[in-house]
Amino acid sequence: MFAIVRTGGKQYRVAAGDKIVVEKLDGEAGSSITLGDVLLAGEGSELKPTDGLTVSAEIVAQEKGEKVIVFKKRRRHNYRRKNGHRQNHTILKITAIGAQETKKKAAKAKATEGDAPAAAEA
Repeated sequence: MFAIVRTGGKQYRVAAGDKIVVEKLDGEAGSSITLGDVLLAGEGSELKPTDGLTVSAEIVAQEKGEKVIVFKKRRRHNYRRKNGHRQNHTILKITAIGAQETKKKAAKAKATEGDAPAAAEA
């Protein structure tokens, strides 16, 4: 199964077990994160509905990217500026694609249904 998720203003095609490099996300290495903005999901050539679908991932590392040199020059004006920049990145390992939030909500709903009749009787 694959999914297309949006994070950091970019879109990524992911499947279980993939490693992707995204814009910096909060979290420590080893912690898990949920990507809820799923745009498309499918298996093979068959598409699936994305209502309530989430992608769970594990943060592998927080790193800096390659250095980008910014060089500005205006000819014949003795103007030269050199600057460098390294963008922060997060490396994610996709663990599962599925509706895990709905399972938690269903468990909470069952727990509240069991409490509701007891409260009505009292």
